[in-house]
Amino acid sequence: MLDDIVPPPQLAPFKEALPAPQSPDGRANLIGLSREELGAIFAEMGEPAFRARQLWGWIYCKGARDFADMTDMSKKLRAKLETRYAMRRPPVSRLQESVDGTKKWLLRFDDGQEIETVHIPEEDRGTLCVSSQVGCTLTCKFCHTGTQRLVRNLTVEEIVGQVALAKDTFGEWPGPETGRKFTNIVMMGMGEPLFNYENVARALKIVMDPDGMAVSRRKITLSTSGVAPMIRRCGEDLRVMLAISLHAVTDELRDVLVPLNRKYPIAELLEACRGYPTLSNARRITFEYVMLKGVNDSPADARALVKLIAGIPAKINLIPFNAWPGAPFECSTPEAIERFAQIVNDAGYPSPVRKPRGSDIFAACGQLKSASERQRKSQPAADAGD
Repeated sequence: MLDDIVPPPQLAPFKEALPAPQSPDGRANLIGLSREELGAIFAEMGEPAFRARQLWGWIYCKGARDFADMTDMSKKLRAKLETRYAMRRPPVSRLQESVDGTKKWLLRFDDGQEIETVHIPEEDRGTLCVSSQVGCTLTCKFCHTGTQRLVRNLTVEEIVGQVALAKDTFGEWPGPETGRKFTNIVMMGMGEPLFNYENVARALKIVMDPDGMAVSRRKITLSTSGVAPMIRRCGEDLRVMLAISLHAVTDELRDVLVPLNRKYPIAELLEACRGYPTLSNARRITFEYVMLKGVNDSPADARALVKLIAGIPAKINLIPFNAWPGAPFECSTPEAIERFAQIVNDAGYPSPVRKPRGSDIFAACGQLKSASERQRKSQPAADAGD
């Protein structure tokens, strides 16, 4: 099957993101602003610094959407804020719900671009899969998102807004101590988070703030396809859990499946993983490995994988391939997956097989792809300068 796959073209230079447009009513959005930025707003108004702490709590702890609710501020100040600012979430273009309870939001921004955000419910947790870019630049061959070209990075506002929307949906501002439907975040949605690092880092620092959204860094996983030079910085700045989209045990195969490998080959990637700050048996790296029939699922591949990651505290998430229209692969057989998992488990590495969730609404791993391409095709002149 590998012989039938056309090798990817050379990686195009990465484009910096365009800023998201301002709100249609001209008011700036407070969602996504840091403590310092909120402080600057009140300083410009001549208000005392403690107002920023109050506003921060209303936005990120209580989830306020109306300035009228901020009763510890004067009516005059609330009115002034109302004329200049809003607390907008990303507009929902469409909401789909799977038979297994998985929810997928198609979010449409003011410039017409769209992304998808997914919530996956489990018995003991609820995981929000957050996007970091509109489209993707990586063209991974097994991933539906990779067939959609990169349009732009998401802003801090748009990343934090996805989390705010989930909290709105499940009524978790600040939320119950037990029985929460939203407990974990994975930066595994559309895009490569480390290619939008500044915005992703600023957004996650807001999400993790104990006086705000208060999502523990141990409950946040950032998944990368292997931007090796950024891995250490991510660990030093954020100290979140790390997941690596590995998917192959040789550079020859990974060059095809994950084209980024030609820039940062496996040896360089694993060296960066070994140096990840806070790495320990209690905070292992997760290696994602999609199971592709006849491509990367042999017992020899499993044994090679164990040798590659030797000495790295890790677990291996085996992901049955989730098909999408036009996909060039088939999922490995259950027998092949079980055999692969047993070899890895016997070597001392946990290797759970991820249960597909939301496949009926194309919300499963590797299936996300927004409808924004259709919108762009209706505007060929706008793309002519790209």
